[in-house]
Amino acid sequence: MVDLESEVPPLPPRYRFRDLLLGDQGWQNDDRVQVEFYMNENTFKERLKLFFIKNQRSSLRIRLFNFSLKLLSCLLYIIRVLLENPSQGNGWSHIFWVNRSLPLWGLQVSVALISLFETILLGYLSYKGNIWEQILRIPFILEIINAVPFIISIFWPSLRNLFVPVFLNCWLAKHALENMINDLHRAIQRTQSAMFNQVLILISTLLCLIFTCICGIQHLERIGKKLNLFDSLYFCIVTFSTVGFGDVTPETWSSKLFVVAMICVALVVLPIQFEQLAYLWMERQKSGGNYSRHRAQTEKHVVLCVSSLKIDLLMDFLNEFYAHPRLQDYYVVILCPTEMDVQVRRILQIPMWSQRVIYLQGSALKDQDLLRAKMDDAEACFILSSRCEVDRTSSDHQTILRAWAVKDFAPNCPLYVQILKPENKFHIKFADHVVCEEEFKYAMLALNCICPATSTLITLLVHTSRGQFGVCLIGVRREDNKNILLNPGPRYIMNSTDICFYINITKEENSAFKNQDQQRKSNVSRSFYHGPSRLPVHSIIASMGTVAIDLQDTSCRSASGPTLSLPTEGSKEIRRPSIAPVLEVADTSSIQTCDLLSDQSEDETTPDEEMSSNLEYAKGYPPYSPYIGSSPTFCHLLHEKVPFCCLRLDKSCQHNYYEDAKAYGFKNKLIIVAAETAGNGLYNFIVPLRAYYRPKKELNPIVLLLDNPLDDLLRCGVTFAANMVVVDKESTMSAEEDYMADAKTIVNVQTLFRLFSSLSIITELTHPANMRFMQFRAKDCYSLALSKLEKKERERGSNLAFMFRLPFAAGRVFSISMLDTLLYQSFVKDYMISITRLLLGLDTTPGSGFLCSMKITADDLWIRTYARLYQKLCSSTGDVPIGIYRTESQKLTTSESRKIASQSQISISVEEWEDTKDSKEQGHHRSNHRNSTSSDQSDHPLLRRKSMQWARRLSRKGPKHSGKTAEKITQQRLNLYRRSERQELAELVKNRMKHLGLSTVGYDEMNDHQSTLSYILINPSPDTRIELNDVVYLIRPDPLAYLPNSEPSRRNSICNVTGQDSREETQL
Repeated sequence: MVDLESEVPPLPPRYRFRDLLLGDQGWQNDDRVQVEFYMNENTFKERLKLFFIKNQRSSLRIRLFNFSLKLLSCLLYIIRVLLENPSQGNGWSHIFWVNRSLPLWGLQVSVALISLFETILLGYLSYKGNIWEQILRIPFILEIINAVPFIISIFWPSLRNLFVPVFLNCWLAKHALENMINDLHRAIQRTQSAMFNQVLILISTLLCLIFTCICGIQHLERIGKKLNLFDSLYFCIVTFSTVGFGDVTPETWSSKLFVVAMICVALVVLPIQFEQLAYLWMERQKSGGNYSRHRAQTEKHVVLCVSSLKIDLLMDFLNEFYAHPRLQDYYVVILCPTEMDVQVRRILQIPMWSQRVIYLQGSALKDQDLLRAKMDDAEACFILSSRCEVDRTSSDHQTILRAWAVKDFAPNCPLYVQILKPENKFHIKFADHVVCEEEFKYAMLALNCICPATSTLITLLVHTSRGQFGVCLIGVRREDNKNILLNPGPRYIMNSTDICFYINITKEENSAFKNQDQQRKSNVSRSFYHGPSRLPVHSIIASMGTVAIDLQDTSCRSASGPTLSLPTEGSKEIRRPSIAPVLEVADTSSIQTCDLLSDQSEDETTPDEEMSSNLEYAKGYPPYSPYIGSSPTFCHLLHEKVPFCCLRLDKSCQHNYYEDAKAYGFKNKLIIVAAETAGNGLYNFIVPLRAYYRPKKELNPIVLLLDNPLDDLLRCGVTFAANMVVVDKESTMSAEEDYMADAKTIVNVQTLFRLFSSLSIITELTHPANMRFMQFRAKDCYSLALSKLEKKERERGSNLAFMFRLPFAAGRVFSISMLDTLLYQSFVKDYMISITRLLLGLDTTPGSGFLCSMKITADDLWIRTYARLYQKLCSSTGDVPIGIYRTESQKLTTSESRKIASQSQISISVEEWEDTKDSKEQGHHRSNHRNSTSSDQSDHPLLRRKSMQWARRLSRKGPKHSGKTAEKITQQRLNLYRRSERQELAELVKNRMKHLGLSTVGYDEMNDHQSTLSYILINPSPDTRIELNDVVYLIRPDPLAYLPNSEPSRRNSICNVTGQDSREETQL
C-alpha cells in the first residue's frame, strides 16, 4: 500500500496556483480525466424548460404574465365595443367587420404576437414526439383563432377591421389561472388545495360562460336592434337565473341559436363542475379539512392524537377539559387516522361542541397532517394509547412514534402522553406529563387490599364537581423545589413562598380568603404567621363522592391581603369545643427523630415476634429493577434470595414439601392476584404492599394465580384469603361488539362471588359502563333503585353516573379509563399526576407522607364527630384525615325479606309431605339420582316444585314399599328441598376440597357481604358522626423523617386524654 501511494506524485505548484486563479479552465488542455455534471441541463431546450416549467418561481411569474395578457386582450375587446358608433346601420356586414382605431389595433396586434410566441414556445418545450397532440389541444386552437388574424392584418392592411372573437381569450385566461394556482400549491398537499382549486374553477367557469354569452349576444344583435353590453349582461343574468322577464330578448335567429347553444353548454359543463365539488366536499368532511393558520395565531387550541376515537373517550376528555373556566375559549383539534364514527359525528354536531371541536383525519407521523392541525401553534398535544388493542405493546410503540413525531415537528409544544406498559415509559421521558396505565392500575389494586376502596377514593378525587365544605391541607411544595411533600409533619416550618395543596369542594375561582380588618389583626397579632402575607395555594376540589383539583391565582397581592390566621378572641363563643390544642409552631421538646430501623405501630409486638421479624426481613431498596424508569422504593426485603423452585406454591421441591397454601401456615391472610401473565407491572403491585412504612406484622403473603380453575383457586387458599384481585386480561380487552370486552371477566368474577361469598374480590374492567354487572342480582330492590338514579344522572349529562353503583362505591371494581382525567386536568393543574403518584406510593419523596387507613373500634367512639377526630389526630400523631369509608347494613322491608327468603329456601306444604309417604321403589332410586344433581335443579323455586310433582307422579306407577322406607325417603327429600342455594354451593366447594385433600376448617359459607353497602365520604362535614367500623383515610408523616414521641400508639393517642383537654378550645 505504501508503494502504491509513492507511485502517485503530488501536483506541481503551478497546477495548484492555476486552479486558484483560473478555476477549471486550466484543465481543458490537460490529459487528466474530467467529469462534467448535469449534462442534460446544458442544452438550450433544457435551460428554457427549467426557466418556463420546472422552476417554481419563474414558472409562476410566466403564468401570471400570461394570465394578465389574456385579461388585457378581453379588456381591449370591451373598449373596442364601447367606442363603437351606435348610429351605424344594420346588416350582415356588421357581423364580419367592425370599426377599430389604429392605436387599439396596434395594442391588440402586440398582445397577439406575444401570446402566439409564448404558446409556440411552451408547445415546443412540452413536445414529446407527437406534434398533433400539441396542435389539437383546445387552448392552442383558441390561441390560433385569436392571434393569427391580427398577425395577418400586419401584412394585409385591408383586414385590420376584421372581427376577431377576442372575448374567447377569457377561456385562455381561465386555463392560465388554473396553471398558476397549481404552481402556487405545488409544495402543499392536494387535500388542502383541491377544494380551493375546484371552487375557483367553478367560479371562473361561470364567469367565462356569462362573459362569452354577453359578448356573443351583443355582437350577433348588431344585425337588428343593437344591444349594449349592459343590456346583454341583464339578459344573461335573467336567463341563467331562470327568471326570464322577457323585457330584453334577442331578435335575430343567429343570436337565438347562440343562446340555445350557450344554455346547452352550461347544462353540460356546470353539472360536471358541481359533481366534482360535491365529491371533494364529502371527502373534506371525512378528512376534516384543516385548522386555519389565522385562527391558530389568534385563538388558542390543543390537539388530541388518538388511534381510534370512541364516544366514551371523547366525552370524558371534553367534560374534564372544559370543566375549568379558563379553558372555555380553547379549541380542541382531534387528529385521528380513522374515519369519524357515526356516534362521534352525532356528538360533534351538537352546537355546544361543533363550535369548539374540529375533527381532522390524518396521522401524527405525517408532517402534512401536523401542519393541518397547526401543531406548532398548539398550546398542548395529548397523545392517548388505544387500550382496546390485542397487542398492547404494539399500541405503545405507535404512541411512542407519535410522541417523537410531534416533538420533532413542534419541539416547543407541551406533550401529555398516556402509555400502557411501564417498560416503554423511558422512551418518552422528554414529555411534560406521562401517565402509565399499568403503574397506576396495579398500585391502586394493591392499596385496595390495605386501604379499602382506594381506587374509588382516587377516582373521585381526580374528577370535577361542585359543592361547599371546608378545606383540608394535605401537602406543601417549596417554591425552589419541584417535589411535593404530602403531610411533611409537625416539624415542617412554613415559608411565605410555599405552595399549599388542600382538599376543598369549591373551586378557587369561586372562593377566596376573607380579608380581616386591620383592628382585628392588631388584636391578635400574636396568632399570625409573621411573614409576607401572600400564600399561593393549590387546591384539590372535593365533595362527597366527587373531587377535582384547581390552581389558585398566584399573582402578587397587597400587604393587607388574605393570610392564614387563628380566629379572634371575639369569635370564641361560636367555636366548637376541641379535644386538645393544635400547636401553631411545633414544640421541639415533644418531637424527636424516629429510629430509621423501627416500624411504626410495632410497640404492641412482643420481643420474640420483633426478633423473629428482624431475622426474616430487612429494609432496603430492591436489588433489581424490572424496567427502566421505575422509582426506587424503600421496602421490606428478605435477607436471602428464595430459590426459584420454591416460588411454585402448588408443587413441592427439595427445600419444602408443601403443595397448598394451608400447609405453609401463613400468619396473615393471603392476597391473591389473578392475572393473565406475570408482567412488569406487577412490580408496582408488590412494592406498595412491601413499603418500609408498612408494619412487618401486617405484611400479607402475595399469591400470583396465572390460571383460575376451581382446583387452583382452592389450592392457593382462596377460602381464607383477605382479598382477591382480578386483573383484566389483555387478550379479552378487544371485542367486535362494544362493551363486550369485559364479558369473560364479569362472568368469572360472578362465579367467584357465588362460590365464595365472604371473599373480598377487587376487579378491573375495561369499560366503566360494565360495572353495573358486577355482583349482579336481578331482583335486588336497592340495586334497581340505584340503576334508575344512574339513568337520571346520565340523562343530565353527568360523567360520574357510575359512582352510584354499589360495587364501585365499595371499592370492589374500577376501570383504569376513569383515570384518563389525570392527563386532561394536568393541562391546568400540573401537580395532579405528582400528588396521585405520591398517594399511590409510585413515587417516594424524602419527608413526604403516605396514604394509610385506621379502623374505628368501640373504644374510639367517644371521639363522636369527624371534627374532633381530625383535631386529635393532627395535634397528637400528625396524621391528616381526608375521608371516611363507611359500611352499613341494608335495611329491607318485611315483604322484601320474605321474598328473598322464598327465593333461597323452599318449604313443602303438609299435603305434599303426606303425598310423599306413597312413594315407590322407583321413586326412591330417582330421589337418589336427584340428590347428586340438585345444584342444577335448585336455581328456581318453580323448577323445584315442578320436578317434585313430576317425581311424585312417577312414583305412583311402581310398587309401594313399607312405611319405614317411605319415611326415610321423605326425610331425604325434606333435607334436600329445604337447602338454600348457598348451602348447595358450599357443599360443592367442601366436597371438592375433600377430593383434593384440603382441609375445610375455616370455610364459613354463611358469612357474606351481600347484605351490606359501603361508600366513601371525602373530606366530610365537621358534624359527621363517627360510627363503629368506619375506616378513616389518613395521610401519615414519613416515619424516616420525624415522629412525635408522645403517645406513639394510635389507640393510646386517642384514649389517653384528660378532661382539661376536652374543655380547651382551639380552631380546627
